[in-house]
Amino acid sequence: MPLTIRAWCAAALLAGGGACRAGACEPDPAATLRRIAAGSCIREDRPQPVWRAVAAFEPDTILLLGDNVYGDTEDVAVLRGKYAALAADPGFGPLRERVPIVAVWDDHDYGANDAGREFPRRRESQQVFLDFFGVPADSPLRHRDGIYRSLVVGPPGRRVQFICLDTRFHRSALAVRPASERRRGEGPYRPTDDPEATILGAEQWRWLAAALAEPADIRILLSSIQVAATEHHWEQWGNFPAERARLLRMIRESGARGVFVVSGDRHSAELSRVPPGPDALAYPLYDLTASSLNQPQAEGRADDPNRLRLGPCQREPSFGTLEIDWDDAGGPAVTLGIRDVTGAVVHAERVRLGDLAPAGGR
Repeated sequence: MPLTIRAWCAAALLAGGGACRAGACEPDPAATLRRIAAGSCIREDRPQPVWRAVAAFEPDTILLLGDNVYGDTEDVAVLRGKYAALAADPGFGPLRERVPIVAVWDDHDYGANDAGREFPRRRESQQVFLDFFGVPADSPLRHRDGIYRSLVVGPPGRRVQFICLDTRFHRSALAVRPASERRRGEGPYRPTDDPEATILGAEQWRWLAAALAEPADIRILLSSIQVAATEHHWEQWGNFPAERARLLRMIRESGARGVFVVSGDRHSAELSRVPPGPDALAYPLYDLTASSLNQPQAEGRADDPNRLRLGPCQREPSFGTLEIDWDDAGGPAVTLGIRDVTGAVVHAERVRLGDLAPAGGR
């Protein structure tokens, strides 16, 4: 069964003998969520002024989408030290103590650039990740191969499900383009033609099918890498075309309504929309890429190609937002946004949940 926030916090109570300490637990399962912040790619040793704008947004929860530190090490002590540096940041530290966090990892906090299942210290990295985010020592996540889990927050009619994917622990090797085919500034990867290649692995796929069957009004898939964009040559679901097709097909066949993707990784923020179709969902799928929190994309580099992009590509540090209006007279709606380090809106799109509902969907 999917691991839920109820099991997580129940385990925390047993382990600690009382309420979860500040910053250790994810959102209260009874809370109604209205304002969600999201971001990725935090250099723990660099200034992080973006946290002032995140705090001013007053989020009910924060989604961290990976590269939460730049560990890039097989030394557990070094990795712990980098998390400690993040915790000590004067902007992030206090925010972490008062705002619930839902987190996944990407390659650098996993342990190595663009790494997958070949990374030799993945289990040790997982324990450091779980320690930092306050997961109790006796939680089932401590014994799972990977950090994937499902969390449902809110009362019936206002339930938000966070589906936290692990795109690292089970991922097959990336297919590399010949150097002769690459132009300056382009990524090194291409779609694999290996029919056995995977991102999630067999067990996580079984878990995901069960997670999509849980009752929810809004479902937010946390994927450290982009789902929608497929035209660039960096990391993305499109490097595993059969896996991407399987993901879209599974969501469609589950009948799940109100699905959104939030992603990171790219050091630039953008909002993409996958139109409905026979090879996609029965309704539009929005992918909010929230990256980077404190690293601008290299100056002079062109924007990644992405014909599904809505609005501009934000290359300077920023964070993503999801604002849920449960009380709109026309029905609940979600506003997806990108905000800069001052909190100013760079781009936003308002989406009605009624437009994200297949016939007979859950």
